[in-house]
Amino acid sequence: MSWTKTRGRLAALAVCLLLPLGVAGCGTAHGGPGPGGGASAGAAGAESPSPVGKVLDDTDDSGRHLREVGGKDAPEVGVEVTPASADGWDVRLTFHRFRVSTRGARPTAVTGRGPACLFVDGRRVARLYAPRYRLPGRLVPHGTHQVTARLYADDGTVWAVHGKPVQSTADITVSDTRPPGTPPASAARLSDG
Repeated sequence: MSWTKTRGRLAALAVCLLLPLGVAGCGTAHGGPGPGGGASAGAAGAESPSPVGKVLDDTDDSGRHLREVGGKDAPEVGVEVTPASADGWDVRLTFHRFRVSTRGARPTAVTGRGPACLFVDGRRVARLYAPRYRLPGRLVPHGTHQVTARLYADDGTVWAVHGKPVQSTADITVSDTRPPGTPPASAARLSDG
């Protein structure tokens, strides 16, 4: 073997040894990015290695694959819906073992991170990057409605436990029998979804 070939291989080996495993694409424990995966964690350790959990063949009602995680490590979400002073509803989400991503986050599944999506009667109305949202009154006309918050990974998969999406639902009832200037609502009730 010539010195040029040997020197090139030594340089490549040095790069792989000096950089954290997987960051430069020199190889990972699982042979590269998996479904929805990307490279391993960076030097700061802010992200966990991908793939996270197990991507299931099952999907949610919007066609997104479920990403199964163990119960003790699984994220949780709670949803509370209250009448707003103006026409609409204030939605407040609470999270456990979950952090909402910023807009434009890298499309890689990272443990306990991603956006939340808000559904009204099964129809997606918003992707949330914050724990609060003002739900316009026009989206919840007279009657009883279900407002559901569901947690997603940044790669678009749905966080799941025991084959069910991680989500929470509040039932709200809108009545047209209110005096002018009062909020258009009765109490919101939480239920496990």
